[in-house]
Amino acid sequence: MTSGLFNTGTITRFLIEEQRRLNAAAGASGLGGSVTAIVNDVRLACKRIATLIGKGSLANALGDAGTINGQGEPQMKLDVLANEIFLRTNEWGGQLAGMLSEEQDRPYPIPDTYPRGRYLLLFDPLDGSSNIDVNVSVGSIFSVLKCPDGVCEPTEAEFLQPGSAQVCAGYAIYGPATMLVLSTGRGVNGFTLDREIGEFMLTHPNLRVPETTCEFAINASNSRHWEPAVRRYVNECLAGQSGPRGKDFNMRWIASLVAETHRILMRGGVFMYPRVRKDPASPGRLRLLYEANPIGYLIEQAGGRASTGHGPILEVVPEGLHQRISFVFGARAEVERIERYHRDHNEFELDVPLFATRGLFTQRI
Repeated sequence: MTSGLFNTGTITRFLIEEQRRLNAAAGASGLGGSVTAIVNDVRLACKRIATLIGKGSLANALGDAGTINGQGEPQMKLDVLANEIFLRTNEWGGQLAGMLSEEQDRPYPIPDTYPRGRYLLLFDPLDGSSNIDVNVSVGSIFSVLKCPDGVCEPTEAEFLQPGSAQVCAGYAIYGPATMLVLSTGRGVNGFTLDREIGEFMLTHPNLRVPETTCEFAINASNSRHWEPAVRRYVNECLAGQSGPRGKDFNMRWIASLVAETHRILMRGGVFMYPRVRKDPASPGRLRLLYEANPIGYLIEQAGGRASTGHGPILEVVPEGLHQRISFVFGARAEVERIERYHRDHNEFELDVPLFATRGLFTQRI
């Protein structure tokens, strides 16, 4: 595979090449070209969602839907519409045994009128939908797992696989340009939608997370609830050239996981959505199966590191369909530093001013 072949290639050509590779390896890996057929259907769903988002108020698609999802969260109109687009576009192809969406409490069974396949599709149909009314970039996230052999009607248990079991993952970002970024286990490639011909073109082959960075992303409004390890890391970054890191850092926060991921793939950085101590019973905010795992898969395929803050995110064995988890990813050295701080410097501070660590986000516990 040469880079010149794909610099002007379509995603269709890319998928055909991937299908040939997967078919050739099917005897050893158990995978087949139907994975690329799933990606092809996901691509169509993302094009439909991009068109709807592009129309905005003209399509009466903005605002609250007046409903809640299976997790008790209010839905935007586009949450509901994007979920329906994903289901309808992917249910009929014969490659899937079932689907799981953020917007539904239980797995979605493939209707009896359609053939069933060997794979499971998990997705967040519209990540960052709270930003849609202010025209900030949003996206869709998807993950593909192999359904266990002999299972025709998957239950919840079949979806509870660690991220390392993914055979494909990706996201679409709907911004000034619509892009589809994906991996089938051999690096990460980015495709930009050419609206004139209606096709995704390979514009960003072999994406890699830059090894060094001067940017970090975190929701600073939670600073009073951060664990000591997170506060230590952020304070060191904010100390700038005169601090222990010896350089200035910029802080970013978009409140859209897809947009944060895309920025890190394009120019580097580290993202943190840690567990906060205001709710000790909650292990984190982001969902493991259809947010953290697919993004973690892409980041690892691009040479970065994806972690819970303590260890690899892709090794976590899920316990529930909508399980939440803390999530840190980006430049490998930065994530490893945060893991080290959790291991070595996460003791609780004494509630005594004399012993408090000074910093912009210092909070006595």
